[in-house]
Amino acid sequence: MPITADLYYFVHGNELVSRPPVLLIHGAGGTHLNWPAQIRRLSGHRILALDLPGHGKSKSIGCQSIQDYADEVLRLMKALKLPSAIMVGHSMGSAIALSLAIYHPKHVLGLGLVGSGAKLRVDRALVDLAANPASFLSAIKLVTQKAYSPSTSHRLTELGAQRLSETRPAVLSGDFIACDAFDVLEHVGRVSVPAVIICGKDDQMTPLRRSEFLRDQIADAELHVVQDAGHMVMLEKPDEVAELLREFLDRKFS
Repeated sequence: MPITADLYYFVHGNELVSRPPVLLIHGAGGTHLNWPAQIRRLSGHRILALDLPGHGKSKSIGCQSIQDYADEVLRLMKALKLPSAIMVGHSMGSAIALSLAIYHPKHVLGLGLVGSGAKLRVDRALVDLAANPASFLSAIKLVTQKAYSPSTSHRLTELGAQRLSETRPAVLSGDFIACDAFDVLEHVGRVSVPAVIICGKDDQMTPLRRSEFLRDQIADAELHVVQDAGHMVMLEKPDEVAELLREFLDRKFS
C-alpha cells in the first residue's frame, strides 16, 4: 500500500472519482486495521484509511495534540490533491474529524463519529502507565478491560490487546495526552455538515451521553446506538456499523 507525506494508507475504490472520498481516522494507539474490512472496502465508495504519524507503518513520531494530528491529515490530503473529504473517525480519530470540521470546514464534506465526544478525558494515572515501558502492559490491560462490551468474544479482546501492545509507549501516552486536552464543547455547534454518530450501548470510555450531546448540538446529525457493543463498536459489530455508514453515505452523498 502507498506512503504519501510519510503516512501509510490503505485505499479502496479510488477509481470512483464521482464519489467524494471517505477518510477513515483511527483512535489512540490504533492503525488502519482498527477499521474492519467491511468498512475499509465499502462497495461503491472511495475509501482511504490512514495510519497516523508514529502508528502502524507510518513514519515520523506521534503527536501530543489533536490539532497537530489534524494538521497531518490536511498535509496528506494536500499531497493527494484531495481538497475535501468525508471524515470518519473513531475516538481520538473522531476528535481529529471534529476539529477539522470546526476549524477547517472547507475540507470537510461530512462526518462519521464513532465512539466520540466533544470532550475526551483520560486519567493521568493511565497516561503515566502507558508512558513507562515497565508498566506499559498494565496500561494495555486496563484499556482492554474498558474498551469492549462484556458480551464480546475473548478472542477479539485478545487480538485488540495484542495490536495495541505493538504501539510504542511514547506514542500511546502521547495519544492519551492529546485526548485528555481535547475540548470543543463550546464550538461543536459550528459543525455545518451532515453527521452520523455511532455509539456502542456498553461503551465505558465515551458513554452514550457524549454521543447524545453531539447529536443535540450538530444541526444535521443522526445517532445510532449499537447493542452488545462497547467502545470498539466497529470491530465488535463490523457488519452493523458498515451498514450504518453505507446508508448514511448513500443517502447524503450519492
